[in-house]
Amino acid sequence: MKIAVTAQGPDRTSPVDPRFGRAKMFVVFDTQTNELSAHDNSQNLNAAQGAGIQAGRTVVDLGVQAVLTGNVGPKAFATLAAGGIAVYLGVSGTVGEAIEQFQSGGMSPTDKASVEGHWM
Repeated sequence: MKIAVTAQGPDRTSPVDPRFGRAKMFVVFDTQTNELSAHDNSQNLNAAQGAGIQAGRTVVDLGVQAVLTGNVGPKAFATLAAGGIAVYLGVSGTVGEAIEQFQSGGMSPTDKASVEGHWM
């Protein structure tokens, strides 16, 4: 299974970014191979609108099955849900800590957005 963590940097020690659409990066972890890869999301950092939708499309294209993040807006949530991606909210700490918590079963997916659109 591949999971994407919203991150402020490219590795396990990077802080989780509490924003989905405007996260600096997506760190993708493959639970079967333990491989980690970083994917830049800078094109959405300063987008006037549509950052969540575009970030959602990016994550769908990365082939992940789950997203770990702090918050997600309604349009991004709809994009992720349409792509069959489970969303886990309220994630904090480092990327490595988020991955460990996910793998230990300490998270539950959500069925709705956590913030209104254009949350910064």
